[in-house]
Amino acid sequence: MIPSRFYYPSPGFSIYWKSGNGKNLAEKLIGKLPEKTEIEAFIPRLFETDSLADQVIREVYQVHGFKQADSWIEALLANKQAECPESLIQLVNQTLETPSWLNAELLESGACLCRRSGSIGLMVLRNYCLMGGYESSAINKPLVFTGALKKGAAKRLTETTEFWVSIVGENAITNPQIGLKECLKIRLMHAYARVSILDEGKWQEADWGAPLNQWDMLATNLGFSIIFLDGLRKLGIKPTEEEIQGLFHFWKYVGSLLGTPAETFPETESDAIRAIYAWTITQAPADDDTIALAKALTLEPIDGPFPSRNWEKKLVYKTHLGYNWFFLGKTSCQTMQLPKTSWQIYPHIQRFFVRLAQPFVHWSGKSYHRSILCNRKAQIKVVNAYLKSHGRKTITDK
Repeated sequence: MIPSRFYYPSPGFSIYWKSGNGKNLAEKLIGKLPEKTEIEAFIPRLFETDSLADQVIREVYQVHGFKQADSWIEALLANKQAECPESLIQLVNQTLETPSWLNAELLESGACLCRRSGSIGLMVLRNYCLMGGYESSAINKPLVFTGALKKGAAKRLTETTEFWVSIVGENAITNPQIGLKECLKIRLMHAYARVSILDEGKWQEADWGAPLNQWDMLATNLGFSIIFLDGLRKLGIKPTEEEIQGLFHFWKYVGSLLGTPAETFPETESDAIRAIYAWTITQAPADDDTIALAKALTLEPIDGPFPSRNWEKKLVYKTHLGYNWFFLGKTSCQTMQLPKTSWQIYPHIQRFFVRLAQPFVHWSGKSYHRSILCNRKAQIKVVNAYLKSHGRKTITDK
């Protein structure tokens, strides 16, 4: 079965690959972009889901409640026994198991790139990866069904930023009480949303595939890897080959922790470009939900609790818009009805100074690690400002 969301070639993303950022990505490709027949092999993934996590939701959360489920998870992550359904034990054991392919050095190299990207990395995530994903009308449908618009963009952005900042900390991703716990929480949150949507009975699988399906999960993961990498380069950061290889290794591991088979994820930049091309080039046109979600994220600095002062809210609003236009380009921004702003000149200025600094970052091992520490502090400061504004507990690297 081919769902109506499979739209080849995508009217919006075709422009991206012909004259936008995708053209620059394609130039880094070794070999050719996949043809339609190759891309059609991905279609079954639109109906595949994380069945084990769904089972846990039905057998644990819906039967015993959140408080009891969370208590069992805490015990299992601490390697304590818990009298709970076998599905939950299996899920936590799967999370705690170290894959045979995992390379600790590569994992940390990828995390180092994320940390040394500092506040620039957070700008890329928000204004390129997240906003760019909203142009796909199909992947947005679960957000609409779960009431994301009513909950507000500020809450969703804070949760995503907290997750990313937490798991890229030094050796954090393999720590049962930090990275593994965070990934398990997100995996179950996805499953809870999927089960809730299906139980409601209004989801149109013939049109959209399964909610939070495996192909969309792959695309989300690629946003954190290949799109993130592209955004860093656009702002002047020069990753090393080891950092690039590590970044894909890192997100392969994270993706597997979130319930998608490890063999699904690309391990090289070329394979990642092919994978993101296959997904984007089959996306249906943007719709009213696209515009509504984009508008909510655009107005997040104005409507949210952070920043607190009105002049700061307006400044941050214009700055983010400038990055949106810088990263996404005219066609995408007009499609999502993002207001045009002269602030798009700011990222160009920032790129100039970032490029000047790169040789000093790579001057020695000491200067490289100093850059990581300095930029990591900036990330912690930003995420804690968001958390404080929502009355949430702040995070540290200790």
